[in-house]
Amino acid sequence: MSSRTLPLLFINLGGEMLYILDQRLRAQNIPADKAKKVMNDIITTMFNKKFLEELFKPQELYSKKALRTVFDRLAHASIMRLNQASMDKLYDLMTMAFKYQVLLCPRPKDILLVSFNHMDAIKDFVKDTPSILSQVDETYQQLIEMYTPLSNGEFQLIRQTLLIFFQDMHIRVSIFLKDKVQNSNGRFGLPTSGPVPHGTQVPGLIRIFSCTGEEKTRLQFNNGGNYTSAIREGSFEIFGDRVTKLGTNMYSVSRPVETHMSGTSKSSAQHTKVNTAPNPLAKEELNMLARLMGGLEVQKAGSSDTAFRVNLFATDEEEEEALITRPDELSYGIINIQATKDQQVSAELTKIMGEFTDSGHQSPSSSSKGDDLLAMMDDL
Repeated sequence: MSSRTLPLLFINLGGEMLYILDQRLRAQNIPADKAKKVMNDIITTMFNKKFLEELFKPQELYSKKALRTVFDRLAHASIMRLNQASMDKLYDLMTMAFKYQVLLCPRPKDILLVSFNHMDAIKDFVKDTPSILSQVDETYQQLIEMYTPLSNGEFQLIRQTLLIFFQDMHIRVSIFLKDKVQNSNGRFGLPTSGPVPHGTQVPGLIRIFSCTGEEKTRLQFNNGGNYTSAIREGSFEIFGDRVTKLGTNMYSVSRPVETHMSGTSKSSAQHTKVNTAPNPLAKEELNMLARLMGGLEVQKAGSSDTAFRVNLFATDEEEEEALITRPDELSYGIINIQATKDQQVSAELTKIMGEFTDSGHQSPSSSSKGDDLLAMMDDL
């Protein structure tokens, strides 16, 4: 498992979330000033300096539930509200889109180009707001400084870590089904055509060399696909052509997007239920969530003139039905985000955390671990 995966996971999922929310804000004809405020508030929260400093520290990925709670909170960082069914659908779309992108990356290193595509789009969302733009530019620099020196092997480890995180997620998405890149069981099909990865050759030729390095024989074979020569490498600088389209906004052309529970999801989930064995990160994750609940300010939806609800379904009836029919094993068990009850939730989580306290003495390094990723949101 790579300890450098969390920033890429957070930024790419955040980018997908912004694509979806931008599309829904436009589809529901939300006034431009309100829509802009929502996007700006969420991006400001995502790229808070102290929060990102903690995010970029080498660390293992947190659990799916903890990460889902981060995005639940992030989505409610402005005047927009989502019901649970819409939040479930939003998170499903985010995760399946990025899973697809990771699977289709020609090289492990191209995950960084996917991240830059998301960053480029985020930058475009706030191009008229210099203060937020500077936050995004600082994150570009952090990404370049941390990831461009990494070896191919280190990027392969990052890719494996991401795929392990996504391996049990098989939600069917209408866009992917219509484009025939996803099967009816929710799994993606990898193409056997198109350009090969940069720095490689089209498969189909075996060359045999002598012990002196002289080529002696060439054998050809059928590669079973329709591959073409590699195209140029994408730019890893702040400005440049990324070449790959993975990570760009697939909602820029308006079309309905639906999610469906895979027919195999229930059976597969039964084999992958949460391990009941003690989790050494349990106390740390509870610490994160307790500090998050009491720290990140969520604007109260008290005035109908400012707050509004966004529905990721075509109708309210569809949203209610989706909430009722969603299998229990696919529920993330998220704590409801209610600004008026934050202190109560924080106190309850703190109480639960106490149950994980070791009877022995804790070292300063282990106790300071509580000041982690979500704790940085306290300053927002």
